Amino acid sequence: MRVGAARAAAVRWVAAYARPAAGYRGAYFSGSTVGRPDGAELAPSSDVDVVVVTEQDEPPAKPGKLRYEGVLLEISYVPWAELRDPAAVLSSYHLAGSFRLDTVIDDPTGRLRALYAEVSPAFAGRSWVRRRCLDARHRVESRLAAFDPAAPFHEQVTAWMFPTGVTTHVLLVAALRNPTVRLRYPAARDVLTAYGRPELYPELLGLLGCADVTEELVRHHLGELVRTFDATVPVARTPFFFSSDLTARARPIAVDGSLELLDRGDHREAVFWIVATLARCHTVLAVDAPALHAARLPAFEAAVAGLTGITGTADILARRAEVIRFLPRLWAAAEDVMAANPEITEETGNTASPRRSV
Repeated sequence: MRVGAARAAAVRWVAAYARPAAGYRGAYFSGSTVGRPDGAELAPSSDVDVVVVTEQDEPPAKPGKLRYEGVLLEISYVPWAELRDPAAVLSSYHLAGSFRLDTVIDDPTGRLRALYAEVSPAFAGRSWVRRRCLDARHRVESRLAAFDPAAPFHEQVTAWMFPTGVTTHVLLVAALRNPTVRLRYPAARDVLTAYGRPELYPELLGLLGCADVTEELVRHHLGELVRTFDATVPVARTPFFFSSDLTARARPIAVDGSLELLDRGDHREAVFWIVATLARCHTVLAVDAPALHAARLPAFEAAVAGLTGITGTADILARRAEVIRFLPRLWAAAEDVMAANPEITEETGNTASPRRSV
């Protein structure tokens, strides 16, 4: 399917299901399809991200992934309060990218296009890029600081792995690239190569512990993920924010997407999503199917140990310290990228300081 056809389906979903809801204030595209031409092919391992804006400060639960007219959509909600201040949006690395271009699907109040008019001209301003890089760095630091060594092991793995992976986002934001989730490591590798810092990439992989893993080992543990994933989907009952990622309709991304990376030679880059998805499966199984959780736990522990070198809490605490020590060097690399990035502009006058609420 072409990106344009997939986006058109998303527009129809918004009209049919989002617009009639109480508190609806608009919708826009986000994620990997932003900026892609209509004629580009949408891979089976990709979805179309749609953000629905609501007036409520506490929006409805995230629907997540759903299939509509043959297109896999990722639906999330954001309260208008988070978008009201253009300066706050420009400073947020997970919000600003959606307003670099005109991604608005529906705007009954006119406020989303007003926000776009404020954010887009300032998006590549150096001070705003730096603030977004700092936002990503703060996410690494704050989430690692919140690590709970008393949590179950599968939750510890998640709490360590995701903020560690945000190190790639610092670089992607500096390069004005999409801070993607599943493909963050190959994207960061491309940035480091393009900006003359390829030597840093093995260190990023080393923080995960997968710099030297073999393709054979990764394929083995991907097979274990397939078994765990397929066992989890039928028994999942308790809602988690990632629940829609553990469904049959999400399998092309959760499982097949990792196989796609392996088949193109990016076996080390597949480790992040394989382990993250395994940990999420066990978060569900621990609540909804304890016996199955116990039965599959040895395979999970073997995957974490084999692919990341982590065997317990002490290893995670040590690896967390490594990430923190690495951050100054990561920041220096991000500064180098910002300095060399020809798209980044120097602000003049009050262009760097949008203040008007929209």
